[in-house]
Amino acid sequence: MRKLLTALLLTAFVFTACQTPEQKKEKAKKEALKKAKAKLRESEDVDFQAFVGRLRKAVATRDLATLKSMMTDDFGYKLEPPMAGPGVFQYWEQENLWPELDGILAEKFVKKGNFLVAPPQFADSSLNYDGYRAGITRVKGSWKFAYFVNG
Repeated sequence: MRKLLTALLLTAFVFTACQTPEQKKEKAKKEALKKAKAKLRESEDVDFQAFVGRLRKAVATRDLATLKSMMTDDFGYKLEPPMAGPGVFQYWEQENLWPELDGILAEKFVKKGNFLVAPPQFADSSLNYDGYRAGITRVKGSWKFAYFVNG
């Protein structure tokens, strides 16, 4: 009797340890979701990391010449009314945005469309983030600071 009971318990244990087809599908979905989230994380490219490091340093020291060389020609700095191009540094001084810019650039960058953006909350459309955000994109193979806007 003991042997039969032990055999039945062992058999039940073995069968409960096996995955059902539904469990296998759920596991595959979870792995796909992890891979999708990994794609949203900050770019691991060495050249991107170097660009962001130089950008953070230039903002911290307010090195306008270096910043200008790192920006796109049509750099966007205000949404309403739309403002782009020259005048960005004067606008940042006038509105005292240097500390805000420094803080946003300290955040992680994640992919959103053709841009890597910070903060990561901006890339998540379910959060309806409307604060300051920065975007970096590739232009002719080089990274460029494309915008820093609010709203």
